[in-house]
Amino acid sequence: MPEIDILSFGETMAMFVAEHAGELANVGHFHKRIAGADSNVAIGLSRLGFNVAWLSRVGADSLGRFVVDTLAKEGLDCSNVVIDTAHPTGFQLKSRTDDGSDPVVEYFRRGSAASHLSPQSIVPELLQARHLHATGIPPALSETARQMSFELMTRMREAGRSVSFDPNLRPNLWPSEALMITEINRLAGLAHWVLPGLSEGRLLTGFDDPADIAAFYLDLGVEAVAIKLGPHGAYYRTHLDEGFVAGVPVETVVDTVGAGDGFAVGMISALLENHSFADAVKRANWIGSRAVQSRGDMEGLPTRSEMSVEFEAPIAGKPAPTGLLFGT
Repeated sequence: MPEIDILSFGETMAMFVAEHAGELANVGHFHKRIAGADSNVAIGLSRLGFNVAWLSRVGADSLGRFVVDTLAKEGLDCSNVVIDTAHPTGFQLKSRTDDGSDPVVEYFRRGSAASHLSPQSIVPELLQARHLHATGIPPALSETARQMSFELMTRMREAGRSVSFDPNLRPNLWPSEALMITEINRLAGLAHWVLPGLSEGRLLTGFDDPADIAAFYLDLGVEAVAIKLGPHGAYYRTHLDEGFVAGVPVETVVDTVGAGDGFAVGMISALLENHSFADAVKRANWIGSRAVQSRGDMEGLPTRSEMSVEFEAPIAGKPAPTGLLFGT
């Protein structure tokens, strides 16, 4: 197995996207794609040149073959994706919006192959990866998938690997909100970099102000926190400094789904390349803004050459503005 830069895991579903705006019940034509926050990030990092291993399960069905084929074409190492003959591949229906509003998504994933991920799914060789990216979605799928999330994050951190965590809350998948908050915060405490949205951070910590939300996670042992503020950019805080990084203006918002995944791609890629946390947030904001300008969850994620031309080249030779910094 070639050296792994990043290990990612979770559920990739087939996604049927409405070709016309309107209620899903009235739509007759759909376009087949894939969906999954965890695999969106994996794809984005692969497009930037990282070697990414994908750990998951799919059904022994046509949708499962479609999922694996699509991920493999994106450069992901899918050799550890198990084909489950007893459970189906999950899928979803997604409405089309032409006004920049959030689309309606209906999920058909209960009892899916990926919900049967467990600690037994962990392949020891994968723990040699340089970095692990995790989200709050797999632990919401089932008790065994939750156990696997804790096991992976614990073992990777104990091995001295870096770990990032995006809460990516899915309240409808949890038995209760209280359990979701408890378990997500336990997982967050196992990460080095935590990347919540503002509304997520408020729900999970009980604090309103981004600085207080970030302090909550720093007190859990996290090294750095970046809080997504939508079009307003992001706030970050480490043990040494903090600051706001302005958002990137977008003329037309096409599809908001996947913006947070693009943000994670920017953060992880920049930090693994030893950029400062502030500059990582700047890249994250840019990739997030690019994601909302394309229809689809991951279609707007850039390649390395696109990022070089559209993001890095315009600021070459100029000081990179990083917002208002404190404590530096």
